Amino acid sequence: MKMDNSLGKILSPLESDVLSVIWPSKKMKVREVYSVLKPKRKVALSSVAVILDRLYEKSIVDREIQTCRGGLRYLYFPKKDRKEFEKSVVESTVNALIERFGKTAINYFNERFPGGK
Repeated sequence: MKMDNSLGKILSPLESDVLSVIWPSKKMKVREVYSVLKPKRKVALSSVAVILDRLYEKSIVDREIQTCRGGLRYLYFPKKDRKEFEKSVVESTVNALIERFGKTAINYFNERFPGGK
């Protein structure tokens, strides 16, 4: 189940799939994300939990703690909508290229995109 090709170059395939599930739904429990992914992709509930934790550590998603009968659980949600996320990836990539290659990168962008827009 490849939900989103464009994110596959930035994130792992499962990270990309999990984000694709969370973005339209906004806030979701691990089990809810798992329920959406399971019919389309062979994945374990524990793998979804680990991926959501990784996305949290990367500051791509945030989480709230909820109290429930069994104790505590996390409710995950994206820190940025899809467009904001994509823009931040492009921005950090371009900045890294300019920092590493300086004028060569700037000249390339000017040649590739003459006239600004």
